[in-house]
Amino acid sequence: MKAFKKVSLAVCTSALLLPALSHAQTANQTFGPQAGDREFTISGAGTSDKEFDNGAMGLSGEMGWYLTDQVIAGVRQGVAWGSVDNGSDDWAGTTKGYIDYQFGQNQFRPFVGANLGVKYYNHAKNTGTAGLELGAKYYVLPSTFVQARAEYSFLFDSGSSAKDNSSNGSWDYTVGMGYNF
Repeated sequence: MKAFKKVSLAVCTSALLLPALSHAQTANQTFGPQAGDREFTISGAGTSDKEFDNGAMGLSGEMGWYLTDQVIAGVRQGVAWGSVDNGSDDWAGTTKGYIDYQFGQNQFRPFVGANLGVKYYNHAKNTGTAGLELGAKYYVLPSTFVQARAEYSFLFDSGSSAKDNSSNGSWDYTVGMGYNF
């Protein structure tokens, strides 16, 4: 578990330094997408329980479509391998639909959003997931950005259990790069 925490810290620190190291010129350039554009992102991903005792690392890919200059809807696919205290190592996958609202029109664009999907495991019961997310994109080139996102997802196995499980969930986070086209 210590190695997981060290790798997570290194990935997050590297992602925060990328904008400072970029040589993107801001004068007379338009950054970011327009309505109708698409977006592809690949990220390193992590997840942990709400107490941050157990966690996993993996990869996440997403494809989105801009409904307006600031609203994007899309689908994410993730796969992770994890280590559990007093248990066996495990893998998990997620498939989620999402919608995000981005603030601003500059190189730095914070965003908020929501998602709904399913988590599936090799040694546990599959479950529905729904959550809120926040993050930021920083455009290093007019169509290329680095992104960091965190979300809290609560887990449920039926519609009636969703309202009872809002405090039973997991933290998911990603750091990666993306491209608008």
